[in-house]
Amino acid sequence: MTLRQTLAFLLFDWLQVQTLCERPRFAEHSREQFEAMLDAAERSAREQVAPANRACDAEEPRLDAQGRVQLPASTATALRAYRDSGLLAATADAEWGGLQLPCAVAMAANAFYSRASVGVAGYGLLTSGNAHLVLAHGTARQREVFAQPCLEGRWFGTMCLSEPAVGSSLGDLTTRARPDGADFEADPLGPRYRLKGSKTWISGADHELGENIVHLVLAKVVGADGALPPGSAGISLFIVPKFRVEDGRHNGVTLAGLNHKLGWRGTVNGLLNFGEADDCLGYRVGAEGQGLACMFHMMNEARIGVGLGAALLAYAGFETSLAYAKERTQGRPVGQREGPMVPIAQHPDVRRMLLAQKAIAEGALALCLYCAQLVDAEDEASQELLALLTPIAKSWPSQWGLEANSLAIQVLGGAGYTRDWPLEQYWRDQRLNMIHEGTHGIQALDLLLRKASRPQALGLLAARINTTVEAALQRPELAEAANQLAAALALVGKATKAAWASGDPAQAALQATPYLQAFGHTVIAWIWLDLGLCDTDPGRAAARQYFFAYELPLVAAWLAPVLARQALLADVNPDTL
Repeated sequence: MTLRQTLAFLLFDWLQVQTLCERPRFAEHSREQFEAMLDAAERSAREQVAPANRACDAEEPRLDAQGRVQLPASTATALRAYRDSGLLAATADAEWGGLQLPCAVAMAANAFYSRASVGVAGYGLLTSGNAHLVLAHGTARQREVFAQPCLEGRWFGTMCLSEPAVGSSLGDLTTRARPDGADFEADPLGPRYRLKGSKTWISGADHELGENIVHLVLAKVVGADGALPPGSAGISLFIVPKFRVEDGRHNGVTLAGLNHKLGWRGTVNGLLNFGEADDCLGYRVGAEGQGLACMFHMMNEARIGVGLGAALLAYAGFETSLAYAKERTQGRPVGQREGPMVPIAQHPDVRRMLLAQKAIAEGALALCLYCAQLVDAEDEASQELLALLTPIAKSWPSQWGLEANSLAIQVLGGAGYTRDWPLEQYWRDQRLNMIHEGTHGIQALDLLLRKASRPQALGLLAARINTTVEAALQRPELAEAANQLAAALALVGKATKAAWASGDPAQAALQATPYLQAFGHTVIAWIWLDLGLCDTDPGRAAARQYFFAYELPLVAAWLAPVLARQALLADVNPDTL
């Protein structure tokens, strides 16, 4: 089954997105238009973006003698194709030139570009997320001046959080913002500040692919005594364009160097210095001290986008290894010494690896689309559930997508380890996804210490899972899986209470990662069971059966130390290791 067919099933048979056309916002759309959008995206990604993927990897960004970023010409060609697709403004209001597509449909269309080249698609992910944040939290003038050109694809966007000495601990950042003059609040573009500091690991940091780059920068406003406010509550958010919009002059944003990455080489990544000559102007978005809350609008969108990219890298690896396994002949069935060699897809262990990849790739893709549908729902309960599932949507595809790509290499054997096949690039690209937009450990802490500590959110998820279980119990072919899922859900509930038994977040944090892994597997088992209620496809049935037989039992093993309130991690002295 092709990716196009899989997406059609997930959108129209499972999620029933065509029913959204009954709502005023989507009334001008129809299923036929959604299908046409998917067809156009598939064609554009295949013909104009996929050919750039290997070149973007082989010719990673470099600096010329003048310090300008040099990229292969195919990058610009691929990005023009993406811009022309309209997906940068796919979900935006019509007044901003948007298509007003449901998020689930836009994400499905973006899936083709993520499969074609995550490095190229990364520019679009950042730029649309940047514009969406400004539309949500910026002033009318900021939306017009900064968001509109990004949605049109004339400008590109970034997010600037980490610093050379500050990564996930954003409350310790040192980039500072000073009000620019007594009338700083009177600027039509928003309260005006001069910024000074450094940001690193900035994807899309600098390039000449568009007319301008809009940096969204977290910084702290200097107090009257010259000190920075402590903690994350003192963080504000600023729009910092590469070139000033008033006169086109350079705005004091300097590329200090490039980061040379294992994968995702198609996306420029570098270190930026702001205001080395006290010449960097930024315009505050939202209220002072509310920067982190505003930035989470983009961060959460990006986290689901990372999950989507991870799912599609896994999918691309699966497609490649499946085609190879059906054609490559080697050996004979177990117990036979004579006769012609058979395709390796007939060997049990190869079938296991293929089933595992399918279960991971399609389960991850379905989860991301489900989260996108929650965005479209807009009601309070859906947003509560979306917040709970976001760390899963980011972490689960990232961790298990890497395993899927490793299995794809294994299916090809020595050939998979060579650059003659794309699998080694998929694996290298995939490895970043457990790191950027919040590491695996950060997602675990977010889930257990913040999201799962809210009984309402857990109750909403449990209710939806139980609805699926009750329906599956009425189907003989699904009843056993339904009982397995119910048992896993009950175990997660017990583990949640056990992790928080002391009431001490520091003690709960010791259990965060195994809890995240068990929680994620339980969610994916639910997704697969829910898919089974509206599907008879034998390939998906086999993947579901594989997941319940080989993967879901891992939940009990992961939760065993959580239930026992294992304190080993607290007692380990790193000096003895």
